[in-house]
Amino acid sequence: MGKTGRAPSSASQTPDIGHVLVVEDDAVLSLAIEAALRDAGARRVEICQTTEAALEALRRSRPDVVVLDVQLADRDDGWAIAELIDSVGPQPPRIVFSTGAPDRIPPQVAGLGTVLEKPYDPRDLVRAVAAPRRRGLLDRLRRPIA
Repeated sequence: MGKTGRAPSSASQTPDIGHVLVVEDDAVLSLAIEAALRDAGARRVEICQTTEAALEALRRSRPDVVVLDVQLADRDDGWAIAELIDSVGPQPPRIVFSTGAPDRIPPQVAGLGTVLEKPYDPRDLVRAVAAPRRRGLLDRLRRPIA
């Protein structure tokens, strides 16, 4: 039950999780993630098993959070989706990376969200999903220099 990156902040007693897009090709794990998020109060959980399905879901609606497996069966660079997500506008969805190989995520991409190393405790997932959005690479570039 390890995780890398910064630890998510403590969730409030009733976190406002909202709409979560889960991009995960392992059916059993995606159902476990869905159950944990619904139990924590997520209003909507949408599951996609491929990169193409994830991109289509992102075109259809704007989730509040994306839980992203970075090694999907159809592509092993799922982190590329994170770069796209972070560039969609001023308030892109928060990103939670879900991976068995956190070292394969380029550091600048890992900085776009919280990285959870599989296997992880569902409570860590809920805390990460409920945490405020971290400032991503493009946010840092848009910030005026002080």
